[in-house]
Amino acid sequence: MLEGFTPWPADKAEYYRQKGCWEGLTFGQMLEDRSKQYANDIAVIDYQSSITYAELNERATKFAAGLQKLGIDKGDRIVVQLPNIIPYVEAVFALFKIGALPVFSLPSHRFNEINYFCEFSEADAYIIPDRFGGFDYRTLARQVKDATPSLEHIIVVGEAEEFLSFNQVYSDEPLREINVQGSDVAFLQLSGGSTGRSKLIPRTHDEYMYTIKLSVECCEVTNQTIFLVVLPVAHNYPMSSPGILGAIYAGGKIVLSLTPSPEEAFPLIEKHRVTMVPLVPPLALHWLDVKPLRTEDLSSLEVILVGGAKFSAEAAKRIEPVFECKLQQVFGMAEGLVNYTRLDDPEEIIIHTQGRPMSPYDEIKIVDNEDNELPAGVAGHLLTRGPYTIQGYYKAPEHNIKAFTKDGFYRTGDIVSVNEQGYLTVEGRDKDQINRGGEKIAAEEVENHLLAHPAIHDAAVVAMSDPYMGEKSCAFVIFHDEQIAKRKLKKFLGDRGLATYKIPDEFVSVEKFPMTHLGKVSKKELRKIIEEQLQPTE
Repeated sequence: MLEGFTPWPADKAEYYRQKGCWEGLTFGQMLEDRSKQYANDIAVIDYQSSITYAELNERATKFAAGLQKLGIDKGDRIVVQLPNIIPYVEAVFALFKIGALPVFSLPSHRFNEINYFCEFSEADAYIIPDRFGGFDYRTLARQVKDATPSLEHIIVVGEAEEFLSFNQVYSDEPLREINVQGSDVAFLQLSGGSTGRSKLIPRTHDEYMYTIKLSVECCEVTNQTIFLVVLPVAHNYPMSSPGILGAIYAGGKIVLSLTPSPEEAFPLIEKHRVTMVPLVPPLALHWLDVKPLRTEDLSSLEVILVGGAKFSAEAAKRIEPVFECKLQQVFGMAEGLVNYTRLDDPEEIIIHTQGRPMSPYDEIKIVDNEDNELPAGVAGHLLTRGPYTIQGYYKAPEHNIKAFTKDGFYRTGDIVSVNEQGYLTVEGRDKDQINRGGEKIAAEEVENHLLAHPAIHDAAVVAMSDPYMGEKSCAFVIFHDEQIAKRKLKKFLGDRGLATYKIPDEFVSVEKFPMTHLGKVSKKELRKIIEEQLQPTE
């Protein structure tokens, strides 16, 4: 049992097995099965090559054998920070095969996040590209290695310099058999988090495989599906809803785009006859605006999924006429619950809701501030439990007491309403969190970094509405004596190793903060100030 993992109650686990939700299949076994069923079919295409199902399984097995030679074993944690390239898929499945746990991170993460992931998870290895997006990850790796005693191996895709080359890890030696079971934790995913740094989310093979199976059914993924990934592939959404794992489960083809820009993605859609692509709302808006200006043939597209944040009804109406394909809305979370509109739903449902739960065993409650259940159509706090919603965050017992009810419902932090047919409409968040185009930012984490600046007396970070991103972040700052220019504050946060997307978009200088009757900063009033009179510092 992984230390820090909250196990499923025995009666619940047995119930979900009896109901056929959990079948005991691991992701390593799934790839093994698909590599025989679809051996010569293309599994993954990236910017420089392609790989068949048989080749993917063989290379993942050889990489797994090489990891074992390095001493990496079942239960070890490996931080994976790779862009949308084939080695990402190989590495992840190699880890699944030996029962080692990927700790998924994003290319945009920097020292502040990576050092925390490595330290908190006690990672044994860290897998990176040499360079990506103009950033040298080897420099970051040196800093992290110096700060993290447990980190033994840095594995680099590309020019490794003093580290271990990804290609050097492959081994022809037989893979030592490891007893990986469906009930084992498969990986650690990142939460958006509303306080401080991201929480780590342990997902078992059983529960996550069930999400894949149901997503494939809801999205009607088949071995004819050509699935384009333009979002960072390690995100829960492009990994599982239905994601690359869903595409592999169904025997489909995955096309990886290094960036989400139409300049790169549209030619890939035309060239590979892509049928399905998941987007976040700001990206969908950008694609809608750009599509009439471009000449690529996108007629192969059958479904555009939009999720990660609420998609406005006005924008949702435009998808089908502009792209001549179906819109499917998805609302889910890395902790579990996933909702979809169905492809045969009426237009009104597809445009105005974010879907309904995908499993008949998903349980949801909409409650008021005192946990009293609310009637249909009334917005309240969303609570959920079910066969693929976690029992607790990794090594976070105190937080788990707040995040889960005594009877096991997860407090999602979302404000939603549910109609009579069970479809959810997202109204907002109750947690102190900014959803910047699908990237979750914990206000407290950014505030703590701002307070490290000698010129800043106090800081409060809140969400501000944005027509493209949905939300951006705005930092209200009380300075000691002199104001500091926005560009200098942005540089200060960047120099502290904060991911770029977490750096506030706007800074507002104030003499004092509005307070609640309990003496706390009133972020509700700060958001009102943004709406009425935003005065950013120059």
